[in-house]
Amino acid sequence: MLNFEIKTYQKGQNYREPHFFILNKGLNSGKPLLRSCCNCFVIMTRTENDKNKLFSLSMMLQIGGYFKYHLRGSVIPFINIKDCSNTLKKGITATLEVDKHIQIVEVLQKEQTRLSENLEKIKQMKKAYIQACFKYHPVE
Repeated sequence: MLNFEIKTYQKGQNYREPHFFILNKGLNSGKPLLRSCCNCFVIMTRTENDKNKLFSLSMMLQIGGYFKYHLRGSVIPFINIKDCSNTLKKGITATLEVDKHIQIVEVLQKEQTRLSENLEKIKQMKKAYIQACFKYHPVE
């Protein structure tokens, strides 16, 4: 069972335990972050392994839209700390094989990154080909 503590991030506060941050305002609420920002919660765990698992789980919950259900506010949507904590706890208990699911999502993420890099290379090749078709090059 993954154990964690969640608190509102305070600028200048040092955290000794393994930790990461979760965005709490905007349409990306619930998104895990490695670096803090002014609108986030800090998630503290006992071990680095628990931190990594919980980080991956929170990414899965955010991508799956589980935090969006709890968004409040009409101008700038936000999630409160209790709803964020409950969503993480439900995510932990909802899947018995957390490690297996995290590994599958990590493989999918690596494949997505590889494909994105290939698409970028194709864009560059296409641009170079088009520029080679003309006798002049635009000023950049």
